[in-house]
Amino acid sequence: MLNKLRGHLKSVQNDPESMDQLTEENFPKHIAIIMDGNGRWAKKRGLPRVAGHREGMSVVRKIVRHANKLGVSILTLYAFSTENWKRPKTEVDFLMRLPERFLKAELPTLIKENVVVRITGDRHNLPDYTKRAVDEAVATTANNTGLVLNFALNYGSRSEIIDGMKSLFQDVQDGKLAIEDLSEASFSEHLMTAGLDDPDLLIRTSGELRLSNFMLWQLAYSEFWFTDVLWPDFSQEHLEEAIKVYQKRQRRYGGV
Repeated sequence: MLNKLRGHLKSVQNDPESMDQLTEENFPKHIAIIMDGNGRWAKKRGLPRVAGHREGMSVVRKIVRHANKLGVSILTLYAFSTENWKRPKTEVDFLMRLPERFLKAELPTLIKENVVVRITGDRHNLPDYTKRAVDEAVATTANNTGLVLNFALNYGSRSEIIDGMKSLFQDVQDGKLAIEDLSEASFSEHLMTAGLDDPDLLIRTSGELRLSNFMLWQLAYSEFWFTDVLWPDFSQEHLEEAIKVYQKRQRRYGGV
């Protein structure tokens, strides 16, 4: 990660504004993004909502590449929530096709750039074509060792926590885990994000100031950065701006 960041800093050494406070120290390892505002972006332009989602997919491509270039270790993108099924069927159908379209176009590049694709969410309700696309990407990139690109797909944090509790209690009942060994760490290992560090930085676009049932357990001590920018307008510069703000903060974890 440090070598990638050093390379990026060197590439912009003639641009003092870009260099300002983007440093190796206090660099976020895991960035999570609630990608919001696709529909409003389209409405402002008199376009159907799906046009905003299509444009948003292009932004995903740019942000993934830039995060990898900077040396981010984990990038989690909130792609589809368990509540999004309430949207019109035509929009849901379009959203379910996006992973297939994105991965079909980007998988060769992701493989070349050593990216690991991971899916966090409930697979049961996903269409078969979506499952096939994500399964292929996960399997094909399993041996990569670079950026973990984690898509939160059909994900809801409350249901994740309930399922984690059930799994934990089952392990206790089966004798795999003793009551006295229950801890925050052991519970985290029963969540969908097991094996991933908690996010250091949460970014939410479009001006909304809420978590929308996203990683409620994992974000307990994350730093938040909200912007009015709609996701289709989110740029590499916005990502760096969020990181710069993060680097100015002191994470005390309840201490002084």
